[in-house]
Amino acid sequence: MRQMMLVAAVLLLLCSHAVAQDNAVSYVYSTYFVCSPDAESRADEIVRSSFKPHYDAAVEQGDILSWSWMQHFVGGEWRRVLLIIAPDMDSLLDASGAVGEVIEDQTPEAGRAFSAICSSHEDYIWRTLPGVGTGAATGERGAAGLTVYLQCDMSREERADEIVREVLAPVYDAHIGDGELNSWNWLEHHVGGPWRRILALGADDHKTLMRARDSILADLDDRRYERAMRELNEVCHTHSDYMWNVVFPEP
Repeated sequence: MRQMMLVAAVLLLLCSHAVAQDNAVSYVYSTYFVCSPDAESRADEIVRSSFKPHYDAAVEQGDILSWSWMQHFVGGEWRRVLLIIAPDMDSLLDASGAVGEVIEDQTPEAGRAFSAICSSHEDYIWRTLPGVGTGAATGERGAAGLTVYLQCDMSREERADEIVREVLAPVYDAHIGDGELNSWNWLEHHVGGPWRRILALGADDHKTLMRARDSILADLDDRRYERAMRELNEVCHTHSDYMWNVVFPEP
């Protein structure tokens, strides 16, 4: 009887944890910078020495869940990305504004030098979807990231979410583990430009990331996924791929 009660308690704990994960939603404020390639290393140093302490403090104080600074490895014109992650929109906006004001007030020269190097940017706010993926892009993502930005038919993009949640998620989940992916996420557009959805993969290094991606694509090439993949490509008809070096995850 005691053993049966213990098993029941463990199952209840696991179920409660699964529900909490499924219902967890995070908001991600992403700033994509276009920078001068010959001075990018200086921009990274400014972030390290002048900006990082303030974002670390925001995590320690509980104002945000995490933050990351990522370097361009492969992809388009975006060269750097600043990610700020919070559990709700109010916290995200409060923290991003407060940290920005502190940086501007305490390190104005560093801010001006950074802006001279990374002279333009685009802002997006993304939201994770309950029950899809392994959470927002946190320190568990690993040192290498692949992000697929998708443009979708806005009248049908919720159908794309259904396909990912019901059909594709088990395939991606099966590739989480040692020597494969550390995380994967499907995020929806909340504020920003034309990109409407993100598929983000994270691993310890780029070679591992590419091997896992190839394995997933091979799995999805099976005939049982043909209809779902065709419909997903019809809804989200355009994409752009980036590979990132994750330089500063959460402290």
